[in-house]
Amino acid sequence: MIRFDDFLAHADKNRLQRFIPDFERVLDERYYSRTHGDYEGWWNALQQLPAAQASQIKFDVDTLMIGAEADLDPEARESLIKGLRGLHPWRKGPFNFFGAHIDTEWRSDWKWTRVAPHLSPLKDRFVLDVGCGSGYHCWRMLGEGAQFVLGVDPSPKFLFQFHCVKKYAPTAPVYYLPLRSEDLPPNMGAFDTVFSMGVLYHRRSPFDHIDELKAALRPGGELVLETLVIPGDENTILTPLDRYAQMRNVWFIGSSLATKRWLERCGFEDVRIVDEGVTSLEEQRQTDWMTFQSLKDFLDPEDFSKTVEGYPAPARAVLVARKP
Repeated sequence: MIRFDDFLAHADKNRLQRFIPDFERVLDERYYSRTHGDYEGWWNALQQLPAAQASQIKFDVDTLMIGAEADLDPEARESLIKGLRGLHPWRKGPFNFFGAHIDTEWRSDWKWTRVAPHLSPLKDRFVLDVGCGSGYHCWRMLGEGAQFVLGVDPSPKFLFQFHCVKKYAPTAPVYYLPLRSEDLPPNMGAFDTVFSMGVLYHRRSPFDHIDELKAALRPGGELVLETLVIPGDENTILTPLDRYAQMRNVWFIGSSLATKRWLERCGFEDVRIVDEGVTSLEEQRQTDWMTFQSLKDFLDPEDFSKTVEGYPAPARAVLVARKP
């Protein structure tokens, strides 16, 4: 079983120290006391990854680089590919493990390219990434000089994909906890920058989620919110009847201006909409590493400007705000 002793040991030496009992309690409730039917298969897949020394590790590039092809012999390479394949589907990336390129469903590097120019410098910052997926952006944050990065996401498979990288960078101050934002200790006020990318519309109460993000930030800290949006003014909000782009867990999608107002109503200042755009079929698509349905299958085949349900096709915005 994957354990989190290294995170707790690191937290014991930093500003999260007083929250260790809270983390221990919620990890026991949300992770250690639960089982997942696929856990054994994922664990075996992770164990297939060879115990090699990576001659290079690069987190400041679009495709995260772990090792080089020459680091592995043919037998070790076969084991590597078998292990990585055992964690299909790979949705967030891309990655390159010892010359094996993982072309993920999402070009998460494109999102980072849109977000990064609008951030306060991450150098020496404590960073929280809520809904971090496989942890791709967490590693990019480290590549930008962050002092400490904590990613949280409840998906157990993402946890194993994160540990494919962590296996070769065990001392890097980047950690993943299989938790939701509502599981975090209340009123931490500990992080300099908090990211929430692709989470807000999955929450039944967007205001509760925004309050959770705010509570994790220190005074003066920066929130980076990336979310689905629809066209419209400050009062435009979509509540799907059943599904949105075949997703059942979409509750509210506001316009960019409505989302900006939500942040302001929750007490954030200097709220800015820094990027908006429709998600393209090149950014989210089926690949050899994610062979299930993807964005193209969720759009009206006669009109790609609409979802199969008739709603506006997925568009996303990035907002940046400051906690007073």
